[in-house]
Amino acid sequence: MASPKRSIGIDLGGARCGVAVDDELGQLAFPRPNLPAKDRKALVEALARLAREVDARRFVIGLPLEMTGQEGRAAERVRTFAQFLADASGLEVVLWDERLSTVEAAGQLRRAGHDARGQKDLIDGAAAVTILQSWLDARRARRAAKKQEGA
Repeated sequence: MASPKRSIGIDLGGARCGVAVDDELGQLAFPRPNLPAKDRKALVEALARLAREVDARRFVIGLPLEMTGQEGRAAERVRTFAQFLADASGLEVVLWDERLSTVEAAGQLRRAGHDARGQKDLIDGAAAVTILQSWLDARRARRAAKKQEGA
């Protein structure tokens, strides 16, 4: 049986893009090196190349909603990028609510012993892991609920 294709988590920033990839079983997310994000075309090319390398089927991009749940300028920017990435890569793109993902990632890094200065280079990847892991967990919960309904 062929292994399921993988997913790539993205925390899109203005200067850097945090990246995470799930394991071959689709259970756990792991950080990858950040990518420069100022040149969107180059970023899309790098993400498409990574998708081919890891045999990914989808991108899960953090959608930065306001705390009220409304979409602001940042969400609009991410939606535009997501469409560009989908068109360029031909892969599925999922937008996932990322509210507080950076705050959660910062807390995890602090608990792991990284001070604020040491977090700067790690925070984007940690946020991408948080985004992808929450999507993986929600997908697993949906599948379990469907099985429960069918039983």
